[in-house]
Amino acid sequence: MSTTVPGVTGYTPLAKWFHWLTAGLVLAALPTGFVIAFISDKDDGIHKMAFYALHESLGLTVLLLALARLVWRLGHPPPPQPAGLPRGLQRAATGLHHAAYGLLILQPVLGFLATNAWGFPMHGQTAYLGLIDLPKFMAANEGLAGALQGLHSLGGWLLLGFIVLHLGAVVLHQAIRRDGTLLRMI
Repeated sequence: MSTTVPGVTGYTPLAKWFHWLTAGLVLAALPTGFVIAFISDKDDGIHKMAFYALHESLGLTVLLLALARLVWRLGHPPPPQPAGLPRGLQRAATGLHHAAYGLLILQPVLGFLATNAWGFPMHGQTAYLGLIDLPKFMAANEGLAGALQGLHSLGGWLLLGFIVLHLGAVVLHQAIRRDGTLLRMI
């Protein structure tokens, strides 16, 4: 099946790979982050630590992928937006994409800083990908940790909002405008 539409230029294969891998990682990281608070630590925290390890590894992988994706995008600009797209929608799309990139970078950084401020560096049972110990670089500070955790939680909700807006834009472009935008990324 061809995914080309006359007059619609698609993203490069690597840009598509970055997009879909990022989407999958974010869709795995968000629910693990949202449920950690509800996991019991009656079993000496083994299950809770497993969720932290998974969530933190997913988050740092999103960070690395977002940075790689940004570097790639600097040398490979996105294809032009569909012809006839109103200026307001063009600006909204550009602004939301920039904000999403910023949040995909900021969110894992906030989480990593919060983890360190709580006094839990990523090593041992919470090492990155279960293999790579990351150093602790600050002393525990509950006040700072709470503030960072609050910002990280807010970022999670904002990221969820971006996903909803993004999916809404997919529906707008594919089902209503029928301008081939979705086909640029598949």
